[in-house]
Amino acid sequence: MSEEEKNTPEEKTPQETEAPEIQVPSSTEEGSGDIVASKPEKGERQSAVIGKIDRPTATPRKSARKSARRGRDRQRQQQEEEDSGLFEKVVHINRCAKVVAGGRRFSFAALVVVGDREGKVGVGYGKAKEVPECIRKGTEQARKNMRPVALRNNTIPHEVRGDHDGGRVLLRPAVPGTGVIAGGGVRAVLEGAGVKDVLTKSLRSNNPGAMVFATLDALKKLRSAEMIKRLRQA
Repeated sequence: MSEEEKNTPEEKTPQETEAPEIQVPSSTEEGSGDIVASKPEKGERQSAVIGKIDRPTATPRKSARKSARRGRDRQRQQQEEEDSGLFEKVVHINRCAKVVAGGRRFSFAALVVVGDREGKVGVGYGKAKEVPECIRKGTEQARKNMRPVALRNNTIPHEVRGDHDGGRVLLRPAVPGTGVIAGGGVRAVLEGAGVKDVLTKSLRSNNPGAMVFATLDALKKLRSAEMIKRLRQA
């Protein structure tokens, strides 16, 4: 190879001529030389790749919205109860599950007692897909079914026994200061009717529905002295 061929510059390929130069930031520039990912804006989530945004964060869960809605429904129910002045008590809430192709579908049923504590009481049974709605239906039905009850002062006039389905409830009058010696659905019905001194005993089934309706049947059988006197004269 001659000296002229050595001195001639070598021809470069197009790829070598067009290759960009890589510049590395030096530490002498303002700030540190470390590469820091930018802070994502509100509502966005930082991606695994530095400097890129993946996608917006997920919306609040449905459970949070449902709990907030239940809280509002509960407050509205309490406000309505205070405005109406009636005694409302949810005795039992039953949940039923229906198995379908996509999973399970739940429905609820509520047993509600409503009374004015002055001698009127009613029982309602409401069904719906959600708990607040079934309670509302049961309350409306109980208000429509309110019936008068014969009382003597703060107790019942005489001993009585009520039967419904498999439930049997015995009620006995008590002296002032005894209180309502009862529990569960029996207590709710007696408090709604305005009874303050009474002795009770469940003789058969402890099913909430059977006990509530048996207590209501016993209260319907009560007769005051004036009512018995009118019946004898007739």
